[in-house]
Parts: sequence; structure tokens; C-alpha cells
Amino acid sequence: MPDPQGYETPTTEPQRVWARLRAVFGAPRVRRRPPEEKPGGLPFTPGRDPLSVGSVLDRVTDQLGWRTPLAQTDLTAAWRSIAGEETAKHASVEGFADGVLLVRCDSTAWATQLSLMRGQLAERIDRDFPEANVVQLRFLGPNTPSWSHGPRSVQGRGPRDTYG
Repeated sequence: MPDPQGYETPTTEPQRVWARLRAVFGAPRVRRRPPEEKPGGLPFTPGRDPLSVGSVLDRVTDQLGWRTPLAQTDLTAAWRSIAGEETAKHASVEGFADGVLLVRCDSTAWATQLSLMRGQLAERIDRDFPEANVVQLRFLGPNTPSWSHGPRSVQGRGPRDTYG
């Protein structure tokens, strides 16, 4: 037997619960929106022109946040032309850390020489690679062995030898 709204009279427990909820909260409403017209949805309308590969890649790199890492990679690849042939033989880009360009040098003398050239290098990097976000240049000397690790290390100055 249908009720006043046209529904069948509930006979089972789940049907009675559903009928009670419908009576308290009202019948469920289905919202239907009209389909939105997208610009350029029809053929031969404005906005349907193909995009160039370069503009698509620019949009993707911006959306994914790849602009800075790609510029830093370009800077690393162009280090030889930025620093010069002779200097690049003795110094190489080690990496980037929070806007700091880390350059590893063969000796402390080369690290000192590059620190004197810091202004010229920073100017060139800012001009050619502004998206790399290089704020500071740090020149590191050669890696020296460290004896200050392990379970039996002691405090003190360590070996009295000069490296680099």
C-alpha cells in the first residue's frame, strides 16, 4: 500500500528505518547541473589552435615546479663556459643547498683564487641563469681524510699534516 508520497509501505526493518529517515530529513535531492560550455569545445572555434611543444613544456615545468632544478642543471652543464677552461679543470660544481652553489676545488689555492673571482662569477650566473636561484657561492677545498669517527676516537687535533 503506497504512502502519501507514492512510496510502498515499509515491511522490513531496513525499509522502516529508511522511511523514518526520509520523514525526518526529507527525501534525497539530486542536484543536476547543466553541462558547462567549455571555450573552444566545438571544432573551428577560437581556442582550438594547436600549441607549440615549447609552450606546453613551459607550462608543465611551471605547474610541476621544475623550473629551478632544470636551471640548476643547466648551470652545472655550463660551468666550463662560466668559469673558463683552465679554472674548470681545477674546480667543479658539487651541488646546490638552499640557494648556495657548492664548488669543489682541487686545492685550497684554487678555492682562494675562486673566492677572489666570486663577484664576476655571481654576476655571470645571475645574468645567464636567474631561475637557478643562486644566492651565494661557496668554494670548498679538497676532501681530506677524517680520523674523527668510530668507537675509539679521542679528542685532540689529530695528525699534524697539511692537505692541499
